Amino acid sequence: MEFIKMHGAGNDYVYIDCFKEKIENPEEWAIKVCDRHKGIGSDGLVLIMPSDTCDFRMRMFNMDGSEAQMCGNASRCVGKYVYDSGYTQKQSLTLETKAGVKILDLFPVNGKVETVRVDMGEPIVRAKDVPVVWGEETLIDRVINFEPEKYALTCVSMGNPHAVIFTENIARLELEKIGKKIENHPMFPEKVNVEFVEILSPTHARMRVWERGSGETQACGTGACAVLVAGVLNQILERKAFISLLGGNLNIEWNETNNHVYMTGDAVKVFEGKI
Repeated sequence: MEFIKMHGAGNDYVYIDCFKEKIENPEEWAIKVCDRHKGIGSDGLVLIMPSDTCDFRMRMFNMDGSEAQMCGNASRCVGKYVYDSGYTQKQSLTLETKAGVKILDLFPVNGKVETVRVDMGEPIVRAKDVPVVWGEETLIDRVINFEPEKYALTCVSMGNPHAVIFTENIARLELEKIGKKIENHPMFPEKVNVEFVEILSPTHARMRVWERGSGETQACGTGACAVLVAGVLNQILERKAFISLLGGNLNIEWNETNNHVYMTGDAVKVFEGKI
């Protein structure tokens, strides 16, 4: 089976072109190919597929084989691949995902896409829709006890659930220990992605992310979007901000007119191969 390795802001995935390849049991394949010692090595497996309703379709699987609703960084790479490979000449595409239809604006340089802007849609802040088990309409800046630590959480969904924590000295965090505990807490029936965030200015934040089913990754596009939304809700970030992640940077905007969140970042092909 042929594959392509790509990354967005360091968030790397193995991509399978399902116009050419047929893959059965993608859950099992994800576990195999993501292994960084015995497989190809990646944060997940992404299938690029035809769609009955959109230009293209994307399915994404985490390292543990679980299927995720959406991945912002992966969606940018899908846009790059289908354009660079000649599947489309459009520079504005619709992409079918489990989190709904996303619109991708492609910015090619010398015939190859380098940057993609994704319309991520409207954020979800109603607790039951994130989902999070919580007795109030929203969960914004509320302290939760995760023995032995307590953290103030703001919960947002960008098609997948996020718990955003604003704090300091994120480089010193034992993220594997803390992230796993929050990810698997009973208050999150579908588990949760966890972002720890330092505010550097009203237009600049730095984050680390623990992704459900994968662990700490270099970047998370939906997570960066959730961070901006949470920052606005907590009145500490403006509606346009620069989010710095371990693997790169993303520009995020929460448009006040249509309530949509827009994410702009790189899309990079690393190599192709056969497995």
